[in-house]
Formats: sequence, structure tokens, C-alpha cells
Amino acid sequence: MTAPSAPKNTPKVTEREARQVAEAAREQDWRKPSFAKELFLGRFRLDLIHPHPQPAADDVRRGEAFLARLRDFCETKIDGALIEREAKIPDEVINGLKELGALGMKIDPKYGGLGLTQVYYNRALSLVGSANPAIGALLSAHQSIGVPQPLKLFGTQEQKDTFLPRLARTDISAFLLTEPDVGSDPARLATSAVPDGPDYILDGVKLWTTNGVVADLLVVMARVPKSVGHKGGITAFVVEANAQGITVENRNAFMGLRGIENGVTRFHRVRVPAANRIGPEGAGLKIALTTLNTGRLSLPAMCVGAGKWCLKIAREWSAVREQWGRPVARHEAVGAKISFIAATTFALEAVVDLASQMADEDRNDIRIEAALAKLYGSEMGCLMADELVQIRGGRGFETADSLAARGERAVPAEQLLRDLRINRIFEGSTEIMHLLIAREAVDAHLKVAGDLIDPDKPLSAKAKAGANAAGFYARWLPKLVAGPGQLPRTYNEFHPSGHPDLSTHLRYVERSARKLARSTFYAMSRWQGRMETKQGFLGRIVDIGAELFAMSAACVRAEHLRTTGDHGREAYQLADAFCHQSRIRTEELFTRLWSNTDDLDRRVVDAVLTGAYTWLEEGVVDPSGEGPWIADATPGPATRENVHRTIR
Repeated sequence: MTAPSAPKNTPKVTEREARQVAEAAREQDWRKPSFAKELFLGRFRLDLIHPHPQPAADDVRRGEAFLARLRDFCETKIDGALIEREAKIPDEVINGLKELGALGMKIDPKYGGLGLTQVYYNRALSLVGSANPAIGALLSAHQSIGVPQPLKLFGTQEQKDTFLPRLARTDISAFLLTEPDVGSDPARLATSAVPDGPDYILDGVKLWTTNGVVADLLVVMARVPKSVGHKGGITAFVVEANAQGITVENRNAFMGLRGIENGVTRFHRVRVPAANRIGPEGAGLKIALTTLNTGRLSLPAMCVGAGKWCLKIAREWSAVREQWGRPVARHEAVGAKISFIAATTFALEAVVDLASQMADEDRNDIRIEAALAKLYGSEMGCLMADELVQIRGGRGFETADSLAARGERAVPAEQLLRDLRINRIFEGSTEIMHLLIAREAVDAHLKVAGDLIDPDKPLSAKAKAGANAAGFYARWLPKLVAGPGQLPRTYNEFHPSGHPDLSTHLRYVERSARKLARSTFYAMSRWQGRMETKQGFLGRIVDIGAELFAMSAACVRAEHLRTTGDHGREAYQLADAFCHQSRIRTEELFTRLWSNTDDLDRRVVDAVLTGAYTWLEEGVVDPSGEGPWIADATPGPATRENVHRTIR
């Protein structure tokens, strides 16, 4: 069977055009300092994160009061096993969350919301996600990327007055960007919004619409054609989910998050008032990316909750399970896994709390920090869950229902592994996050030398860029030779008496930041315009930056806990263990910058795609069903039953 062509209405764009669309959606300027941006430039600005920023007392009071109510609700009203069995969150649970005000955690109290800080919003997601990750996904999709956040940042006062009170208490929202043939490449977005008098007419199909099956309000990204009086471009709209012409054609099912209300939504001549447009025409992607600057923190927040639960189960199980005369935790092979889970949970919580508090203070630009938190949290969360399954052995692979049926504690370790797996894909896959962060990391270089390596720029532009680059690098490169990380007593406040020495780890971070910047500069000099194709190299650069950020956050958090008298000694031990583990990973990544199989891998891929290895596929049967690889998303009326439902 031959694969069909892409849907007919999908725009055909070149690789360069797609890159230009993504570049235009970026926030171009850096108006505030960024710890992570400085880190990639070889400047370890510890002063931007230390002393650890603190929440206001009133924010703490309100946040802790809500967490107490939410914890009671999670313990008494949420049956995670039931949600897993029935693949559905009961309506009464969602209504209970509405009554708690959980839909309005991030919405200002003047609109009926709770007005929680980013710190407490993330802690709430961590808590409720531990009860059932599908509930965490519902609340996150509603508030982190759904209607409230874009309206908060870009909406008119009339839009806020109209929609935010509904969103705070009763209405669930969803974010609709992805299409059957459009994932991380929005330049190919096909859903259209054609101006028609005071309205727009929406046509198209959206895929993987988290909350879409039960949503009341939608943020829809659609392409407005350029015409007289219309700038055109990808544009954001608030759309009533029950509007005529909207059909939820399917409720999707996944390997994990079985309770998630994720669907396929078709728009057929849906009329949307121009008053429901968020921002100007063409600003849709910029709105989406800006929303995600803090919205991405929700996923690592739930990974923190997962890590805490993994640690609890690993501790309790490993203390009672005996092999060869002693608890399995006392065997080094198992103990190393427990140490990894404990140290990584501490560091990941440090990363999320630090980035969240910086978001609340709004003194720093955290676009890179939030992206690093999402990248690092989703990868480490999966690793911790996998290690827990291994620690549990056969019981880790067995379902909670099966364990209970034969009289043992119903520990859903295998479910956690399935539930967390999507986080490496949600809201930017690991591969896309690598490219996004790498683009921000080299922004300073591209601003001074971008025209120099751009093949389409004229010689005059290249000459000007060459002069600018010479001045920038003459000042910047000498600073990468030596720094505070080479002085034995630098950061000595992180070596208090009787505690592990964290100052040595911060000195390592400072030295490694300069090494990272030198490596980036060398690569840009070597590959110039081809740098953007070196995705393996760029991914490792970003992963090194993530490890350095995590080490910094862990040390700062440990010192904060020590000075506040809150488990300081234990925090120092965990930070020390994490930094030692992280340094090993970092050194391996540095080695793999230049010693890798990237070129060989490309040759193998070329051979695979030309069919040179089809003989290797012989000897198996393919259990896949019939059908196209990508569903047809041609606009038109719905031919399937509408499975949308409202929860009241």
C-alpha cells in the first residue's frame, strides 16, 4: 500500500520558509537579564539566582491554604484506580475541582479566580498530578496554555471581563494548534480564518486537542489570508466550543493518561466575531510561544510530584523486600537507583521552584529557564519512573489491579511510566526543545555575526557584520580563558562547617560554562551556515546547559534551606550527590560533542530511506492495521457523530 499525499489544503513551504515563520514568532529582544542565557555565553551570573528569591507572605498564606484544601480533596474524592479502569475522570471530580476554584488558580481574584503565584500553581499541579496525572493534564491544559493565559497577556479588557469569570469557575478551555499534518512546523498550518464582514469563518481540523472533548472555550490558531485591510498570518481566536459547525469527531486513546479528554475537532464554516480575536492578525504564534514561557513549567512540576512518589515507594519497598539476606536497598545496584531518584527529585524541585519564583518576581527573562525545566524534567521524570519499575522487579511491570487481585499493595508503577512518557512530547518534544533552546543560546552570536554566515546576504552586509563580530569577539573571547571557577575559595559561602562542600560544584559550573561557550564558538566558526543542521551537536550543547542549570539551582536551594533551618544538612547531602552525578553526565556530553557517530548515523539513515536495508526487516509480520499514515484533514462538513460533552 502506498502512502497517500498530505491533505490538499496544507500549505507547501520550504525548509527556509518554515524557519522564517518560526523566527518571526520568537521574542526578538532581551529586555531583562537571563541566568541561563548568560550561562550559555560563558558567564556564570550566580547573583541572578542567589540568594534564592522569596515569595511574599500573603502569597504563601493563600497558597498554603489552597494546597491544604486541595490535598483533602485529592485524598477523599479522587480515585485514581477508577480513572485508570474507566479511562475517564468522573464528572463529580471535575465539578468538585470547579467548586474548589482549581480552574481559576492563575486567574486574578477580581475575575473570580484564586490569583495564586506560579510557585503555588505548580505545587498544586504536582499534588493533584500525583493523585492522577490525567487530572493534572486537564488543569494544566486549561490554565497553562488554554484561554486564560493568552487573555491575561494579550487580551483586551472587554475579552477579560467577558471570559475570565467563566474560566475561573465553570468553563474548561483548550488550546488548538496541532493538525493531522502539522506538528512542530506551524508554517504548514492549514486551518483558515477568512474575514467575512465583522466576523471570521473558520475551516479546518485540529488534532490532539487536550480538553477539547469537554471544553467550553477554545483558543484556536488559524491562518488569515492576506487581503486588503488584513495583514493576514497565523492568528489566535477565542471560540465557543458549542458554536455551530464545530464537531469533536473522536476522543483519542493513548498508552498513558487514560483519563485525558483529548480529541479531534473539525471546524466547518464556524463564524467567530472579530471581537474574539486575541491580538492583531499574524500574532498567533508569538502569543503561543509567549504563553508557553511560563506554561511549560507545569509539566516539570508534575514530574516533581512523580519523583516524590517514586522516592516514597522505592524507600518503603526496598526496606521490606529482602534478597540474599538483606533488604534490596542495601545492595549497591539497587541503592544507586534510589540515590539517583532522591538526588534528581531534589534538583528537579529546585529547578522548578527557582524558575517559578523568578517568573513571579518578573525581574528576569525566563524563556530559556522554563524551556530547560521542561526538557530536563520530562527526561528525568521518565528515567526515575523507569528505575522505580526496575526496583520493583516483576511487580513493577504488573498492574495495580492485578497486584490487588492477588492480595498485594496496588502500586501503579507501570502506570506512572506510561503516564509520564508523553511529557517528552507534550508542549515541544525533546528534539524540538533542543532546537528552540539552542536558537536562544546562540542569539547573541547571530545578532553580531548572523549576516556573516547567511548565504543570502550581500557582501556589504557581510562586511558590516564582520566588523561588528570582530569587535564583539575581541571583547568576549578573552573572558572565556579564566574565571572565578579557577580560584579555590570562590563561592565559599556554599561550604559551611559540617556540611558537604558545594562550592566546588559551583566552581565546576563556572568553568564548564566558559568551556561550553568556547565549544559553541568553535562549532560556529567550523560549520558557519551549516550549524543549524548539526542537531546532534546542538542537542548536547543544550543538555550540558540543562545540567549546569540544575546543579546551580540545587546548590542555591540547599543553601536557602540551610539558612532557613529547614532540613539544611539533608539538602546539602542531596545537592552534593546530585552534582556529583550530574558532573559525570556533563563530562560525557562534553566528550560526545566531538566524539560521536553523527556522520555515520546520517549515512545509515540515507541507506534506510533508500531501501538498502529492507532485507533486515524480513522474518516478521506487521500487526499494523490498514489506513493512511496521516488522516485527511481537508475542510468540509463533519461526517461523524459529535462526541463533545459539557460538564456541569
